[in-house]
Amino acid sequence: MAKKPNVLRGQLLLASGQLGGSFFQHTVVLICRHDAEGAFGLVLNRTVGRTVGDLIIADLPETLKTAPLYLGGPVQPGALSYLHTDSFIPEADVLPNLALGHSLDDLLEMDEGLSPTKKVRLFAGYAGWSPGQLEGEMKQKAWLTFPASLELVFETPPEQLWHKVLQSKGGWKNKLLSQMPEDLSWN
Repeated sequence: MAKKPNVLRGQLLLASGQLGGSFFQHTVVLICRHDAEGAFGLVLNRTVGRTVGDLIIADLPETLKTAPLYLGGPVQPGALSYLHTDSFIPEADVLPNLALGHSLDDLLEMDEGLSPTKKVRLFAGYAGWSPGQLEGEMKQKAWLTFPASLELVFETPPEQLWHKVLQSKGGWKNKLLSQMPEDLSWN
């Protein structure tokens, strides 16, 4: 069976406002894989509120121990994933110079050769969709899309990401949506 192209890989999905009350309300998800088997993404704007060293028992370098841990999604919250970038990553599989990893051993090995331009973000859990599920949600307009960039993934403060991307999309509907409170009873 031929694989479908990674149509949404490298795109940000933003909750369109139709997911009120769900885990995904006000989230920004980076789609890392999208094919005939489904889709895999990581929520970029939810921190666990603790550092990596607080929750992962391993002999980690200080730079990783003190890094915030992000909640990548509601699926398998004990699963580790990470995004990493550097000035040149030939095996980048999400965006140019942005790769996805899952192995703690590979992360530790990679950290031994940290360059000044390398950045890493660690996630507990992920967002996952079975075959056709994300396509159905897209047809229902549950998600808005926006091209991901290294700046949005690593430089934008998580608490500002959803608002910033909606503002960047432009248009009065997106501006209005960006001002929607988490809890509609606050209106």
